[in-house]
Amino acid sequence: MLELTDRQTLILAFIRDTLAERGIPPTRAEIMDHFGFASPNAAQAHLRALARRGAIELSAGHSRGIRLSPQVADPDTLPLIGRVAAGAPILAVENIETHHRIAPSLFKPRADYLLRVRGDSMIDAGIRDDDLLAVHATREAANGQVVVARVDDEVTVKRFRRRGSIIELLPANPAYEPIVVDGSGQSLAIEGRAVGIIRRGEFSDRP
Repeated sequence: MLELTDRQTLILAFIRDTLAERGIPPTRAEIMDHFGFASPNAAQAHLRALARRGAIELSAGHSRGIRLSPQVADPDTLPLIGRVAAGAPILAVENIETHHRIAPSLFKPRADYLLRVRGDSMIDAGIRDDDLLAVHATREAANGQVVVARVDDEVTVKRFRRRGSIIELLPANPAYEPIVVDGSGQSLAIEGRAVGIIRRGEFSDRP
């Protein structure tokens, strides 16, 4: 599920409705008039925000250069996240490699994106290098869950454990050390929790 503000949700609905009714997307001026913005620049700022969140794709130099992203145009797809750019929201356009036709509802809770796994730090949990991890976007995590976490600017997949004020991100490979976040400098954000694994010729909804 895309994380949009109420205004962004309304603008996206207007784009979708205009495409459905007229077969073409609205111009910046039409968005400005519909929402009462002071200038087309205000409409453009909202469009850029929608593009950063992966809801639309913009073509420079075209007044109607707005296209719904595959995830929005076809809700039975999931974006595949490759390497995450430092500081960028995980679903930012620059992080999305492609989209796969996999229904989010196949997973419980529903998946919001696929993350390509790098490395073997979770191999004893059945998560291998180059697997696609189905992820439910959430900021909450319980002990024992496999999570996608951002530590400073690095995104990692580990098992979550909280002990008082200390959070440990535990590998499932004895060759790796836990990542310990104790509030002494490192920043930590939970980006989601694993709800399934996809690899060639296999499918599992139990990470």
